[in-house]
Amino acid sequence: MKIGRAAWLTDTGRRRMRNEDAYVFEPPLFAIADGMGGARAGEVAAGIAAAALRDRRRNVIDEESLEAVIDEANRRVWERSVADPSTAGMGTTVTVALVDAASEQIVFGHVGDSRAYRLRGDGLEQITTDHSLVAELVQSGVLTPEEAERHPQRSAITRAVGTERAIDVDVFTVPAEAGDLVLLCSDGLTDMLSEDEIAAALLEAERDPSTATERLVAAANANGGEDNITVVLFELVEGEPDPLVQETVATEPGETTAQTTGDDRLADDVSRHGAGSGSRLVSLALIAVVLGVGVLALYWGISR
Repeated sequence: MKIGRAAWLTDTGRRRMRNEDAYVFEPPLFAIADGMGGARAGEVAAGIAAAALRDRRRNVIDEESLEAVIDEANRRVWERSVADPSTAGMGTTVTVALVDAASEQIVFGHVGDSRAYRLRGDGLEQITTDHSLVAELVQSGVLTPEEAERHPQRSAITRAVGTERAIDVDVFTVPAEAGDLVLLCSDGLTDMLSEDEIAAALLEAERDPSTATERLVAAANANGGEDNITVVLFELVEGEPDPLVQETVATEPGETTAQTTGDDRLADDVSRHGAGSGSRLVSLALIAVVLGVGVLALYWGISR
């Protein structure tokens, strides 16, 4: 089993002035972070958490190491909020999926109310449990799931990265199968769309991650777009795990770019910026010609 097609898309929505969501798209590690806090603090918190995950992604191999990197993200956000009064009290959700293709399983790390779903066959299943007030009320039987969807405090979370010195992280492993489609998303999607609507969008897109991300974001905006919307989608397919993963990334609606890892990305940077050996030789030749013309002009002027 291996990671097949994958895509991400993030959108400010229709009511917010800026996007305080962040994401990590570093196969086999994927993550969502939805920041909270006054001014630009939510954006800062989500960005710090995402950066911590990217920095330590090569160290994440199992449940223990995944929990450790989320603890590191919590430490960084907490220390910044203590040191910078303008970010005091900031925090962020974090939902991470680490694909262990060789063992045919996915390790999840989760804090907050961003969610992970799995589409298997035609059935959509929520993998994570929201750390929110209404989720606790549903679990205790005070609210029905339908009442929770309309509750005015549905966005009040009970656990977040960076709001306290230490954090309790949900870390667990689930079996994976070829054909699974995994969705990570911020609550800007799930507050606007029901699970049935999300499943319908995935199926109508014929499980294509790039098409599905566009449909999900468009549908959330059509239903109000009250918050930032970020979705990460990847599929699992038959085959041997790739040592270097190349995925297709949806950056904006209707636009895709190749996301590569390792030497391929470096080679692309070199050719794009003209920093290869061929470009350097051409540049040196041009410099030599210019200098030669200058010397001849100077000699001609003197000789006159």
